[in-house]
Order: sequence, then C-alpha cells, then structure tokens
Amino acid sequence: MRMNALGNTGIVVSRMCFGSLTIGPLQKNKTLTESREIIAAALDQGVDFFDTADLYNNYDHLRNAIDIKRDVIISTKSYDYTADGVKKRLHRALKELGRDYVDIYLLHEQESRKTIEGHWEAIEALIGLKDAGKVRAIGISTHRVEGVRDAATFSELDVIHPLINLTGIGIQDGSAEEMEVAIHEAKLAGKGLYGMKPLGGGNLLSQKQDCFDYILGLNDLDAIAIGVQSVDEVLYNVKKFNGETIPEALESAVSGASKSLQISDWCVGCGECVRHCKQKALSLREGKAVLNKKKCVLCCYCGAYCKEFCIKVI
Repeated sequence: MRMNALGNTGIVVSRMCFGSLTIGPLQKNKTLTESREIIAAALDQGVDFFDTADLYNNYDHLRNAIDIKRDVIISTKSYDYTADGVKKRLHRALKELGRDYVDIYLLHEQESRKTIEGHWEAIEALIGLKDAGKVRAIGISTHRVEGVRDAATFSELDVIHPLINLTGIGIQDGSAEEMEVAIHEAKLAGKGLYGMKPLGGGNLLSQKQDCFDYILGLNDLDAIAIGVQSVDEVLYNVKKFNGETIPEALESAVSGASKSLQISDWCVGCGECVRHCKQKALSLREGKAVLNKKKCVLCCYCGAYCKEFCIKVI
C-alpha cells in the first residue's frame, strides 16, 4: 500500500483510508467479531488510516480490532461548536478507543468561512488540545466547494476532508470539476487532504471502475476514505488502490454481495428522490422519504438528486 504525507502535518498515512461508518450501527451494524475480522484484513494489507466520528458510535469496533501498540492513524469528527463540547467528545473518543491521543480531529460538515468562524470556540479548544498532545492535527470535513476553499485560508486548520467523486454527487454547491480546483488550491496551501464518498455513497456502483480511475487519478488527495463492509471488499479495494488485477472470484464475490437502499435519519423530505425514482419505489410520508423495497431495483438513479445526500446503497 502506497504511503503519503498528509499535507504539512508530519503524519504519514496509507493512501487507502478505512471508512468505518459502514461497519457501525448506522449502516451494516456488524458485530465486534465481524468488525475485527474486516479491520484485521485491512491492517494485514497495509491500511493504517481509519476514519470515524462521534456520530458513528463505533469506537468500540476500532478498539476491539486495533492493537493500540500498532502505529495506526485515527481521524475522528464531531459537530461541536463550544470548547466544552469538543473536549467532552474528545474525552469520549480517547476513552472508548483506549488511546492517549487521536491523530486527527475534524469539525464535521463545515460549509464556509461563516460556519468555521461560528465554530471558533471549538477550534481554539482544539488548538489547545493539540498543544497539549491530545490531538496531532485539526481540520474540517465538508460537502461543499466553498468549505474547502475557505478552510484553506485558515492557517490554524491542518486537514480538509472533502466529498469528491466522478459525477460530483453529494457536492452541495458545485461540480466535481469545481471541487478539484478547490482541492488543488488547498494542496498548494499545505493542507492535508483526504477525500470521501468516491463511490457516491454506493449510488455510483454501476460505474465503479470509472469511479476508481477518477479518484485515484487525483494526485492532490493524500488519501481516500472508502467504506468497506466485508473482508472481500477490503481485498478488492486494496487491489484497486494498488493497480492490481482483480481475480474473477473476488470480482464476483464483491459484485454479488447483498446491497440495499438506505434512507438516513436526517432526510428532510425534499422529495427530489421521489420525483426521479424510475421504479416508483419511493414516496413521502410525514415529511420523510419512504422506500418500498419490493419495487426498488437498486438502479441508484434517485440518489443523484438527493439534496441532503441521505440516500445510500449499503
């Protein structure tokens, strides 16, 4: 597995970052035993970079699988905007991970300079925690081009975790091309950059080869977080990242794995998915999108129009 420096942070990470949302209770809800097997496979393949968040509620999965003496890199996130809040969430992370520090702490889903400044109390607290050795690098995650551009102008922020994929699905204020430009600007500013959602939350699985070609061709990204939910997917993704041929049996195992459409709790009922679902498998009920599983064929067309990126294939 190729290793890269994460911007100017002094942290070196595997190019493939293990996106842990998929194994936790918000998605596949793997048992600790199942998670341990999947994470162990990633470690054996040279993946040492793990992305999680307070929201994911899966610190126990990581702790159960990772020998704390191993030199692994963990990035976590929270939505906090106060000093007390961010300290509380960090304390939880350290306690549940069984670690003395986390490598990277991000403020979750920042939108622009205004939201970054609105969270400045939390950022100042993180700077203090960084000085105290409890955090090695700080930054933001974002689904917006503006978020990347604005974060790049703050010298206090070390890392940016942007959403980027072939079609730009999930980018809230622009195109994939515009996000590429913003990422390049952030790279020139010395920021560590690791992308998210290279397969569009599963909505781009029908174009996965093109998606891998695209995301792996973005040299401004130091790493790419990709969700995995099985040992087969770990092995498949590692081979893709390494440019290796995929054995036919592995291709069949990954392609044939059970998938389902998931509507996240934060659905605001914008109705775009309902209007664009070719199978008429979606409807609105009490202000939320509802899925008729019998009609859904996982064409994933509806996900391209979801304004809040709440539709995923898992």
